[in-house]
Amino acid sequence: MTVKLVVLYTKPEDPAAFDKHYFEVHAPLVGKIPGLQRFESGKFVTALDGGEKSFYRIAELYFADSDAMQAGFGSPEGGATATDYQAIAPPGSRMFVETLDE
Repeated sequence: MTVKLVVLYTKPEDPAAFDKHYFEVHAPLVGKIPGLQRFESGKFVTALDGGEKSFYRIAELYFADSDAMQAGFGSPEGGATATDYQAIAPPGSRMFVETLDE
């Protein structure tokens, strides 16, 4: 069953510096994770419900199943990506694993 890692980044102190690192370093690391089927990333622009815009950016990483995701993050490339996430993720950022409805 396809699984998706959803990463929600809170607003960084310096959005321009965050985005520069994200696109020049982090996203290329993500792209090298073995077993990754698809990677999407975007920036939130508004909260349609009128509430607070609590998150700045989202990343969605698709894998064939949970085992493929675990193997990918257990690889050197996955480890480098996880280490970089720890370095750049602003406080309050979150990661969730989602199983897709089929």
